[in-house]
Amino acid sequence: MAFPSLPPNPSPAAAAWRRRSGLLALLLLLLFLSFQVVVHVPSVRSAVSRRLFSDHRHRAAREAGHRSCPGCGDLQDVEDFNKTVAYTDQDGRIKLFKVTAREFASSSIWENPLLPRDSQPAAEITETAEEQPLDTGSEANNLSSAAISATQRPDPIKLKREVFRRRRKEQRIQELLQMDKEAELQMRNAATNSSRNFDNKVKVSYNIWRQEFHHTNTDSTVKLMNDQIIMAKVYATIARSQNETDLYASLMKCIKESKAAIGDANMDSELDSSALERAKAMGHVLSSARDVLYNSDEVSRRLRVMLQSAELNIDTAKKQNTFLVQHAAKTVPMPLHCLHMQLITDYHLRDGVIKEYFQAAALKDEEDKAKLEDRSLYHYAIFSDNVLAASVVVRSTVTNAKEPNKHVFHIVTDKLNFAAMKMWFISHSPRPATVHVENIDNFKWLNSSYCLVMRQLESARLKEFYFKAHDPSSLSDGTENLKYRNPKYLSMLNHLRFYMPEIHPKLDKILFLDDDVVVQKDLTPLWDVDLKGMVNGAVETCKESFHRFDTYLNFSHPKISENFDPRACGWAFGMNMFDLKEWRKRNITGIYHYWQNLNEDRKLWKLGTLPPGLITFYNLTHPLDHTWHVLGLGYDPAVDIAEIENAAVVHYNGNYKPWLDLAVSKYKAYWSKYVDVDSSHIQRCYASKQ
Repeated sequence: MAFPSLPPNPSPAAAAWRRRSGLLALLLLLLFLSFQVVVHVPSVRSAVSRRLFSDHRHRAAREAGHRSCPGCGDLQDVEDFNKTVAYTDQDGRIKLFKVTAREFASSSIWENPLLPRDSQPAAEITETAEEQPLDTGSEANNLSSAAISATQRPDPIKLKREVFRRRRKEQRIQELLQMDKEAELQMRNAATNSSRNFDNKVKVSYNIWRQEFHHTNTDSTVKLMNDQIIMAKVYATIARSQNETDLYASLMKCIKESKAAIGDANMDSELDSSALERAKAMGHVLSSARDVLYNSDEVSRRLRVMLQSAELNIDTAKKQNTFLVQHAAKTVPMPLHCLHMQLITDYHLRDGVIKEYFQAAALKDEEDKAKLEDRSLYHYAIFSDNVLAASVVVRSTVTNAKEPNKHVFHIVTDKLNFAAMKMWFISHSPRPATVHVENIDNFKWLNSSYCLVMRQLESARLKEFYFKAHDPSSLSDGTENLKYRNPKYLSMLNHLRFYMPEIHPKLDKILFLDDDVVVQKDLTPLWDVDLKGMVNGAVETCKESFHRFDTYLNFSHPKISENFDPRACGWAFGMNMFDLKEWRKRNITGIYHYWQNLNEDRKLWKLGTLPPGLITFYNLTHPLDHTWHVLGLGYDPAVDIAEIENAAVVHYNGNYKPWLDLAVSKYKAYWSKYVDVDSSHIQRCYASKQ
């Protein structure tokens, strides 16, 4: 509304007219505001009424549900229903939380499954009518109750959609409710296990400035000081030859102080606190000596002399080490010697309880006599002069056997140890298995006329090689020959493995076991392995260029190079399945005799049984799975522990036998757990060692 402008100096009449205009504007403003209130109040009142009516209807429906089914799961059970939900957070961790029914659909009407369908409360539908613009305030006054009810009438299409949504929610809720507790528990456990196994470690990049990468256990200072000592010795020698007495004295003093500062330290952290000062002082003296004495030719000559001297010392130390290891390996420990002596004494005296042992053993031998030639049983061949080692082999095999009563052990020993071996298995019988101990001297067929290796072992030349320290073919040839000066190579027990059919003429299959093995699993499946017409079943040992034929045989000899492949894969003695039928058919013992006779001068191979074994069973060996036989526990400290624990047989081949103090400590437990520590003989002999 436009107001007329007033004159600059209004008269009393103009002022009265101005007051009347202001009152009129105020009345129009009040009329407009009252019209807005009249229009909106019915809509608010209608919405409040619908909400109150809906709440009343829901309350009535719940009460009706309670009255129709007292004491059973009703709508309250639905409200109390919850489910466990698993999810993965941003760091990859799997988490769990519970979701209630209200959180699934807080705006839906829950259906009571126990009420009839027609008694279910109707869904609340709130439709807000679109407000039409009002031109005048008189239309608000004419709004009747009929118009209000018309705006609340539901749209059929919207109603159908709402019913569909409600039914779909109800169906999903019923499915969740019917899920059994076991399925929910499985889901929860699966989520928990996945969370435990999830690796959420953040891999950081390497930074030399980070504190954790500061290596304190370095040896750079120790090496520096040792190098300074070497150079100081060179300059001291030159100074003495040139009569530089003061410089010589300074160098010798610094050498002495540096050695004292280093002491037995191998790392910088072990050095004396004065080490750095000593190194600085030595540096100053060496700088002065270089200015006065440096001559490249003289220094080079002195360093070459020192290098040659160091190499000679290292070579001597290696020889001494090899000799001492070989000496310790073939020396019988005092407790083991004590055990043999006690068993021999008990065997010959046979007093008291010992007689009862012999009577029971005699009866058992009569009962088990038929088992020694029964081809349906599992037969083992063991050749040993070590009672304790043989007992561990037998005990570990019987302990892990599924049917120990079907296992028969044929043990052959020499005359010196027969009484001790026999006495042990009489007093410590591994029942229900069968053990038969024999004396090698009782094999009348084993003589020098039939067995060429016996004739060679008795030859004066071989005895000279073993027992004369100044023999040119022994110690002076190098450290390699020292290991062949072991008495086991002179023992015929070591070569009996090539005479299996003669020792067991009635058997078709036999498993050979060395006395330095431990059995960790049932070995009976080996008898079911198809050797595919081969004589020997063994585990191959070749790795890249190691343990192939050229490692053991002299391929510079024409007899070897013409008949064998230098890259052929080697295999191991220690656990071998022999098919004695095929052995006899192929005359394996005759092949062994042929090659052994050619090697009388030890030109084809050095001593031992593996090289002639590789030759004798060439192209007649069937490879077994590596898990049957794991080797190296007697010389290699880096054998994988997982392979050892998964192996059926572990082999302590090498000098570090488990019954010696030389044994690798982390492998010793696999053997010692099968030692019969309850034996009175072992307790007496090993008690003195503690």
